[in-house]
Amino acid sequence: MDFDLRQLEIFCKVVELGSFTQAAEAVHLAQASVSERIANLERVVGAPLLDRLGRETVTTAVGQRLYERAVELLAAKRSISLEIEGLLGVERGTLLVGASTIPGEYILPERIARFRESSPGVLVRVLAGDSTEVIGMVERGDVELGFVGSASDRESLGFEPIWDDRLVLAVPAGHRLAGRKSIRVDQLRDEQFVMREPGSGTRQTIERALGESGSGEAPELAVVAELGSTAAVKQAVVQGLGVSILSRRALDLEIASGAVRALRVQRLPLDRHVYLAVDERRTRSPICERFVEFLRNG
Repeated sequence: MDFDLRQLEIFCKVVELGSFTQAAEAVHLAQASVSERIANLERVVGAPLLDRLGRETVTTAVGQRLYERAVELLAAKRSISLEIEGLLGVERGTLLVGASTIPGEYILPERIARFRESSPGVLVRVLAGDSTEVIGMVERGDVELGFVGSASDRESLGFEPIWDDRLVLAVPAGHRLAGRKSIRVDQLRDEQFVMREPGSGTRQTIERALGESGSGEAPELAVVAELGSTAAVKQAVVQGLGVSILSRRALDLEIASGAVRALRVQRLPLDRHVYLAVDERRTRSPICERFVEFLRNG
């Protein structure tokens, strides 16, 4: 049998995503090209590797065995490449990371700028998503690192608290609470809330805090809108659609301009960490290791 590593890489991506369309996007090829390469691989092997069950694609018995060995082979290739790069002291390359809104928009840009002062040949490419999506990127190997607002219990992943964050109640300047510094947790039931989507780390932190407040006063929030970005939520608050609980890091400009006021919610644990997420099964590149060490020291 004579197949190349690119064929195996594409085959593994189809297996992992269960979709030719998604695999084509992940490997930056047309779907027709992916289908052709899988067909060629099946001809080389001499047996079907995938069964198409409607919209779902699953491995045959032969395909599953090939997938397991292909993963080992691709991991060995990556390990060899990283070892040689380390020996050569490679100073150039691209680092792919995933980031949810708060780290991606309000923390990483400044850190990346400082990192490039000492490593100008490194391009750090940040893929955006909510915390759930970024964790999926790390688990699939689409990125080497993830930065998220909440951790998960995935066994293969490690989560290191790397930055602190605090959530506050954001109200528009003309709101009746705008002159207050804090409110009681039970007063939240009187407000209309604009929230991030359920996969957001901010949303997960809020729900966890309400469940763990221990006061017996934590209300069910009256959610009037769910929006897919922190920027959209902030704009909705400014326009008076409702109030929201957001990262204090995300509100600097709005507070400085007087458009928004930030209040503390008494007896509600809204301090949290931003986590560095890594796949413990994978070997990280020298560039990745250098970036992580920079973040830990800076």
